[in-house]
Amino acid sequence: MRAEGVVVTARPLRRRRRRARLDDGSAVEFTILEEKGIDVRIALDGVRVLLADACDVVILFSQDQDFAELADEVRAIAREQQRWIKIASAYPVGPGTRNARGVEHTDWIPIDRATYEACLETREAR
Repeated sequence: MRAEGVVVTARPLRRRRRRARLDDGSAVEFTILEEKGIDVRIALDGVRVLLADACDVVILFSQDQDFAELADEVRAIAREQQRWIKIASAYPVGPGTRNARGVEHTDWIPIDRATYEACLETREAR
């Protein structure tokens, strides 16, 4: 997307140690990578462009239910500005996906897994 002129904001991933108990009672430790704060950045960007009347449609490529609050805010802005604004969430479906639902309070746009993966920015592209 960056190569197409889209402004991309990235946050560094943080390593977190986690512990899990297995069915046999043993415990295992592992490291996971987490992104922190990017959902807040996305919500702020969405609110900013809507308040500036710079768009009529917000599409979230996410299933993060924290964005349901953004959807409610989008509707409030539409009422205050007395205009039509649409908010939708696009998400992958098909083999290898577990959660076939979008963000609550948005229109849902299921997309096939291949299209979703083609949109991912690889480390090499950064």
